[in-house]
Amino acid sequence: MFPARSAEQPYLVERNPGYFEYQLPVSVKAVIAWRGLLPLLRNERDEWELPGGKLEPGEDPASCLAREIREELAWDTTVGDPVDAWVYEVFPHRHVFVLTYLATYDGEAAPAHSHEHEELVLVRPDDVAGLPMPDGYRTSITRAVARGHLENT
Repeated sequence: MFPARSAEQPYLVERNPGYFEYQLPVSVKAVIAWRGLLPLLRNERDEWELPGGKLEPGEDPASCLAREIREELAWDTTVGDPVDAWVYEVFPHRHVFVLTYLATYDGEAAPAHSHEHEELVLVRPDDVAGLPMPDGYRTSITRAVARGHLENT
């Protein structure tokens, strides 16, 4: 393991003497359209988030997203185009690069959330404004609506 620059900046890792590299995990998320509703998951920080998860080495983003959605919602989805990208500061010492895709589910089964999250809700896109969630997710949802992926009702 490479040493961190400091306890305050553990995301800066020294690769060569005096050269520090920004370590930024990648999380791939989906704005999923299903019957005019959007599934959201509540995490351990009591924030609502889009389904998805961390990109594993050697995995392409669309495959990662399909796998994560299957694990988190028990749905086989169609992953579409990327819609947004942003850096989320989870904590001052922890940042994640979030890549958001459009996805659809055409099945009949309602989603079933995994043990990874506290709760699952299905909401209309215009209902996300009042939910505790990072602004980046709201922006991704707004962009999906603007592209006609979801409709505000």
